[in-house]
Amino acid sequence: MAITASDVNALRQKTGVGMMDCKKALTEANGDMDKAVEILREKGMATAAKKAGRIAAEGIVDSYIHMGGKVGVLVEVNCETDFVARGDQFKELVHDIALQIAAAKPEYITKEEVPQEVLDKEKEILKVQAMNEGKPEAIAEKMVQGRIKKYYEDFCLLEQPFVKDTSKTIGTLITEAVAAIGEKITVRRFARFEMGEGLEKKKDDLAEEVEKQVSKMKG
Repeated sequence: MAITASDVNALRQKTGVGMMDCKKALTEANGDMDKAVEILREKGMATAAKKAGRIAAEGIVDSYIHMGGKVGVLVEVNCETDFVARGDQFKELVHDIALQIAAAKPEYITKEEVPQEVLDKEKEILKVQAMNEGKPEAIAEKMVQGRIKKYYEDFCLLEQPFVKDTSKTIGTLITEAVAAIGEKITVRRFARFEMGEGLEKKKDDLAEEVEKQVSKMKG
């Protein structure tokens, strides 16, 4: 099957990978776009695995403010060289990650970071839910395994669907960036702030407060 320039460009837009690599992937996939994406992702994962042992001590701290100052995020993402850290592609990646944190409210970076006691408690809740649906215990146990994956997708940054393209996770987004940029990239830490979070809202209105003060004066 003939591979056209528009096909190559379309694949490049989807993956961010170079033109030559896109052409090779399309040729290998006999023009099948979805298969070519899979091939590039597989190669990206291989690239990322090779770079996993490298030291990523450079990078940037980025911020994202959302909803008129109601939500704010700080995130540190590391790479290997200052040259890459100053590049537009890396900066865009980091900003997308900050946006993701603001929008999706992850609590952990990876699923391995979830404390065992938190995981055990979640599994217990999910099992009770399944049994309350009338499922036998053995079936409920299997259902828990499937539903815990959804828990990871909700609360672990790298497992979350990317808010700008839900066909890929943040982990895949980073893997593709590693393949395109050629350096190890890691999310080191983040902090998310939401206005008023954790504060007990004042329930008494002004009229009630005045009434209380008047009652005290009468007393």
